[in-house]
Amino acid sequence: MADKSVSKYLLNLEKQFTNDNPVLLNATKIFHELDQVEYDLGLLENDETTASKYSWWPIVSLIGGNSTAKSRFINSYLGTDQVLAGIQASSHKFTVLQQNNQSTMATLPGTAMDVDNRYPFYQISQKVDQLQQGEGQRINSYLELKTVNSDRLKNKLFIDAPNMSATSATPIIEMLTTHIIENSDLVLVFCDVFETQSSLTTTLIEQITLHQDTNKLIYLIDAPAATFYPTNHSEIISSWQRRLADLGLNTGQFILLPNLEHSANTQQPPQFKEIDLRLANVENDRSYRLLHALDKSIHNIENVVIPEIKDALKVWKDRVNLTSLLILGAIAMLAVLVEIQLGVVIDLLFDPITGTIIVLVILSIMLPLHLIMSKLQSKFIVNRLNNRQKELHLMENLGELFESNLTFSRMLLNFEEPMGWNKKARAKLHQLSEKTKELVQSLNDNFSTLSGNRRNPD
Repeated sequence: MADKSVSKYLLNLEKQFTNDNPVLLNATKIFHELDQVEYDLGLLENDETTASKYSWWPIVSLIGGNSTAKSRFINSYLGTDQVLAGIQASSHKFTVLQQNNQSTMATLPGTAMDVDNRYPFYQISQKVDQLQQGEGQRINSYLELKTVNSDRLKNKLFIDAPNMSATSATPIIEMLTTHIIENSDLVLVFCDVFETQSSLTTTLIEQITLHQDTNKLIYLIDAPAATFYPTNHSEIISSWQRRLADLGLNTGQFILLPNLEHSANTQQPPQFKEIDLRLANVENDRSYRLLHALDKSIHNIENVVIPEIKDALKVWKDRVNLTSLLILGAIAMLAVLVEIQLGVVIDLLFDPITGTIIVLVILSIMLPLHLIMSKLQSKFIVNRLNNRQKELHLMENLGELFESNLTFSRMLLNFEEPMGWNKKARAKLHQLSEKTKELVQSLNDNFSTLSGNRRNPD
């Protein structure tokens, strides 16, 4: 097998992590080894990489309801006088906030992220199209990117979701909401979102329930000005904890924010320090997320990709064999009719010379017909695999791997395993999975004094 070149995407990641993140640097090398396996199977092109399926930015999502709490928080926390949020209730846009040193804020369309694999909405228009045909062309009506001069955004992406209580629960909005929660390292949920009931709020609660044990949730409470006294902190938080427990939400950190409309210090209230501490750990959360994604990508080959190809090969073989049997059946029926009419077929078949000639003629007819049927049926199978690839949101080319099995021997004989899928490939994937586990362990070691190789003090 030819060696796959390192993709430009991985080369850029290696430059980024060379000096400050050895764990992710090693993760990029494992991604390249995984790419080699997929390249050998015909699942990837030479400059493609499975690493591009994931955003390597630390991601923080903000979800709120009808009040202006989320808007005021974003403006105060990022230290800008510009209104960065609050218009989403009418536009239904998911706004990505990115750090930029320029004093003037810039707004870019959603297509800027749809075609850039560094962002968490890379190729999201394809998923939108699957939900509603043609809607992917209107991705700018769902997404936008804003650049903000704020140190708190450095090396991070904030995703400001539309106001959940006022936004219609369309399948696309529900999908995008699910997408940001799944791909975020931290989700800031403003409790005003639970003050009104809507179908989108129900979807949000379902998603939070699925992720509430991941340590990625912080609930922010916007305290009313009249009740904002230190003695009321615990009472307000306890009240919200009980309300969310009734909804099945039992985990997550609660932070009571001051009502920033009446606060003398809107940029540095004490509560922001708690959030700063949590954000300081987002890069570590990002590392764990990417290592989990790497391990999932490794196992998906054996658990998702190969079973899809095996199933396709079985369906293909069954259809081709059935077609060949029908043709043989037609020939047999014709022979029966001739035997009934003339009574010579059986004699001819048992004659050493004519019988051999008849068998050779049938084989000369059936062999090219079988190959032609194999090619024709393969076109239907490839179309089916292309659809499955979109449904499963895979970048791996299932059709390409299937077509590699269209060799002369494989069209004539039955093979259960796809071309290239053997003990060597399985052993390589197991080795990569073990390497990924070692990276997780090395990441754990950064937060622990436990070490199997630790020397005893003299």
